[in-house]
Amino acid sequence: MKKISLLSLLVLCAGLVASAQEYKPFKVGVGLGYALTTGDGAKGGVLLYLEPAYRVSDPLLVGIRLETAAVTRGFSEDVLASGGTIDVAAIGSFSAFGQYYFSTGSFRPFVGAGAGFFTLAAVSGSAQGTVVTAVEASNKFGFYPRVGFDLGHFNMSVDFNLIPASETIGGLAEVKNSYLGFRAGFSIGGGKK
Repeated sequence: MKKISLLSLLVLCAGLVASAQEYKPFKVGVGLGYALTTGDGAKGGVLLYLEPAYRVSDPLLVGIRLETAAVTRGFSEDVLASGGTIDVAAIGSFSAFGQYYFSTGSFRPFVGAGAGFFTLAAVSGSAQGTVVTAVEASNKFGFYPRVGFDLGHFNMSVDFNLIPASETIGGLAEVKNSYLGFRAGFSIGGGKK
C-alpha cells in the first residue's frame, strides 16, 4: 500500500510540473545598462551582462550572471579636496541568481536575488600631477536583490550590488564598491511553448 501511495504521489507531482510549464525552459538574457556608484568622487558608468538561465517552473527561474561595469568608485571620505581625480576601474561579476515571476502573461514582473564573486580592478588616481594606486585589485563575495519585468522577450531590471568596501593603501579611507545597476536587454529563448 505504501508503494502505491508513493507512486501515486510522484505521478501527481510530475503531472503538475509538466502541465504547468507554459514557457520554454532555457533562456539567455543579454543587454546593457547604467551602474550608479556611491562615495566621494564617484561617477556612474556603463554595464554589460549575459545571463544564461533555466526555468525550473513557470514562476521560478535560476541562472548565472556574467557582468562587467566600468565605473569610477568613490571614497568613504572627502580625500579629493586637493582637486585629485579617480580613474575608471572595472567591476566584473560571476554569480548565481534566482527570480520569481508573479504572472504568466506577456507582462511578467519579478523579484529575485543573487550572490557570487566580484572582481574589482585596482583604483588609481592622480593628485597634484602624481599618479597613485589607491586600492589594489581584489576579489570579493557580494549579494544583490533585484526587481524587474519581462515584456515578451524584452526585459528590464534594477539590482543593488552589495560588495564590501576596500581599504585604501595606507588606510586613510575606504573605496566603496557597491553599485546600483539599471538594465535593459532581451532574451533569446524562454518564450511560450
